[in-house]
Amino acid sequence: MNIMFCGDHNAERGVLIAVLSLLKAEQGKELHVYILTMRAKSKTKHYRPFSKHAAALIRSLLTAANPNSSLDLIDCTLNFIQEPPTANMGTRFTPYAMLRLYADQLEAIPDRVLYLDDDVIIRRPLDDFYQQDLTGTELVGVLDYFGRFFFHNQKKAFDYINSGVLLLNMPEIKRTRLFARVRRLMEFKKMFLPDQTAINKLAKEKRFAPRRYNEQYRLQEDTVIQHFTTTFRFFPYFRTQTVKPWDVDRVHSVLGLHEYDDILNQFLELEPQL
Repeated sequence: MNIMFCGDHNAERGVLIAVLSLLKAEQGKELHVYILTMRAKSKTKHYRPFSKHAAALIRSLLTAANPNSSLDLIDCTLNFIQEPPTANMGTRFTPYAMLRLYADQLEAIPDRVLYLDDDVIIRRPLDDFYQQDLTGTELVGVLDYFGRFFFHNQKKAFDYINSGVLLLNMPEIKRTRLFARVRRLMEFKKMFLPDQTAINKLAKEKRFAPRRYNEQYRLQEDTVIQHFTTTFRFFPYFRTQTVKPWDVDRVHSVLGLHEYDDILNQFLELEPQL
């Protein structure tokens, strides 16, 4: 199974938790993890790439569970410099969120790869989702929990995918030039949620998966992947709520969630080694 993450050093905790959950769910299966990072800075910020040290720690966990597993840390600095998302560099999202859009330029990325944001926890085996037929499909994703009501690109009532969990068919993406077209759009057109919006606008061969493969609101009985996104809460008053897996105290106190305590306890033991 091939898994892709993107991020700077701030993603290290999330990727560690996601991989720990993956190891638990997949029980010794062969896993190949790809982490895209880069060196970057802006007028106001200086970013540190995902460290080789953190990558080595996570790699050791993978190979301890299965010696055939692997982790590749891929520097995308040059790719980003050559085609920067110029019009969208001022958003609240770091440029690292956009690195997945360069996957078609990277020889190391296999034909089938599951992209995951760094704020997910895998709760159950992924085989049914990962192994599905991708003929004539660029990518597979789940409707955005809130965005489906506000954004629309095709003739379906709900067609706006959340880009935090995407099963990618790289040969088809290369054939249709989907990511190349997305990069071009992001260079010249400023957008809300830029890379997610551009993917939804330009992907014509996208498939919709059940909610359980990217649960963005609240843990359900059948949840396979829980995605800790920012959500809206309406009672006792309207507000946004953001709780990330590495905020372990808030996972307990705000969400009242203890489902993942074994994984989060492992994380707390390993976190000082990052």
